[in-house]
Amino acid sequence: MSKVAIVTGGGSGLGQATAVRLAEEGVNIAVVDVSEKGGNETVEKVKNAGADAIFIKADVSKAEEVKQYVDKTVEKYGQIDYFFNNAGISGSGEYFLNTKIEEIEQIVGINLLGALYGVRYVADVMLKNGGGAIVNTASSAGVIGQDSVVTYSATKHGIIGLTKSMVAEYAKDGLRLNAIAPGPTETPMVKAFYEANPEMKENAESGIPQKRLGTPEEVAELVTFLLTSKAEYINGEVIRIDGGFTNTK
Repeated sequence: MSKVAIVTGGGSGLGQATAVRLAEEGVNIAVVDVSEKGGNETVEKVKNAGADAIFIKADVSKAEEVKQYVDKTVEKYGQIDYFFNNAGISGSGEYFLNTKIEEIEQIVGINLLGALYGVRYVADVMLKNGGGAIVNTASSAGVIGQDSVVTYSATKHGIIGLTKSMVAEYAKDGLRLNAIAPGPTETPMVKAFYEANPEMKENAESGIPQKRLGTPEEVAELVTFLLTSKAEYINGEVIRIDGGFTNTK
């Protein structure tokens, strides 16, 4: 029987690249995103790669919509084996004291509450079926402090706490959780952020020892490895994929 994965933020960037990469391994995908256009595009890419897929529109900051995407996945496929808990936004790039309260609430709602809700409902299904694997998307800003992204950084530090603490509670029951910490990567979200803050792109590239941004496909390879049985004894780790960016901090 084919494995089944949920990928949030699956309509573009890291989510889309990972959905396609998992499909190449024969994994069926529930693509979750707020964008119907992006989500349906990913579904087509997954099917072209040889697996089945469905699109589920959801705002992950709303617990009832998270529960709905989990229920719809189980209704369609009967199981959830893998979860790429990836949906997130970056913010405006304003310094924290200039950041609007509405923006803080939005970033926390999507990045942190959305991740918590996802693990809450997905892990419940996984444990009833004997276990599963989850990869949470943190960030280089989740392992070091960075200016202009205070709220984002706070949520990504929270993702790491979520990952490690869930392992402490549920590894004995067959659950594996790891976090990835990508550095600046060529995703639509990052490109939009750098277009609004061009000086930050120059600073990022100059600060990366490999002198380039990462690609979604490189991150997808890591996520696929961590989710599959090849990584059965890796649990509670935060794996940096940033060209050495945080190694120099």
